[in-house]
Amino acid sequence: MLPQFSAMQWALAFLAAAGIGISKSGLPGVSLLHVVVFAQLFPGLASTGVVLPMLIVGDVGAVLLFRRHARWAHVFRTLPPALIGVGVGWWLMGRYPDARWNPVIGGIVLALALLQIGRNWRPASFATVPHTRMFAWTVGFVAGVVTMLANAAGPVMALYLMAVSLPKDAFVGTAAWFFLLINVLKVPFSAQLGLINAPSIAFNALMVPAIAFGLFAGRALVARLPQRLFDTLVLAFAILAALKLSLA
Repeated sequence: MLPQFSAMQWALAFLAAAGIGISKSGLPGVSLLHVVVFAQLFPGLASTGVVLPMLIVGDVGAVLLFRRHARWAHVFRTLPPALIGVGVGWWLMGRYPDARWNPVIGGIVLALALLQIGRNWRPASFATVPHTRMFAWTVGFVAGVVTMLANAAGPVMALYLMAVSLPKDAFVGTAAWFFLLINVLKVPFSAQLGLINAPSIAFNALMVPAIAFGLFAGRALVARLPQRLFDTLVLAFAILAALKLSLA
């Protein structure tokens, strides 16, 4: 059975689904839109199960559009710790189902954003940090925990990929493969918690056209953005997401 939404709520849902497509094919910070909207439409942990299949649809589309640009070295560096993080996030969700994680996640994203600002300001002081195994494992683990708790790892990985100075097409292609793999692997955990079910899948199916629209809109937008503006927007969206999550 589909949710009994008003016309305005359905409009917001389609807008948020389009935001998923845009975030997957260009600007990951736009993911703030779907995190906020679906958390309002489906309160509590339910929103994470509703959103996950839509994220996978967006990931598949982004992989098809940008698969040739992926930098696999960065996927392989961050995926193992991210899987550990998913397990930790699943454990936290089961043990503390009513906890409010958004302020913690917001603080983490803000700390990473400030690190990137410091790197831009004094690049010599942070030149080697993004390329260390410790940094990759820390970000990967945090991304895994955050994506399990709130499907909000987009800004976390965006800041990592920007820190290692990937050009925009490689940025999107690498993020697409990383999130496709991690989101597919999250499905059994979400299903075990009862967050994915027949009604949520029916709702997801209605959102697919909006996600597809967002994918192509995002690709067209990124193709027209200069690299410096792209990096600035990624950082700005990450800070905005951090502040919103911190105050949630």
